[in-house]
Amino acid sequence: MNVLVILIPASLGLGLIGLLGFVWTMRASQYDDAEGDRHRILDTRYDDAPKK
Repeated sequence: MNVLVILIPASLGLGLIGLLGFVWTMRASQYDDAEGDRHRILDTRYDDAPKK
């Protein structure tokens, strides 16, 4: 039962760090490149097939 005293604050702290990181990326507009995604999906330079 004593281990919960350590694990609960640690898990809450890690969750808070993850949430703050996500909010930071949202405020930095890192997910707003719909135009670039549209062009990258058709680009053959990023194929998974190996070059011969």
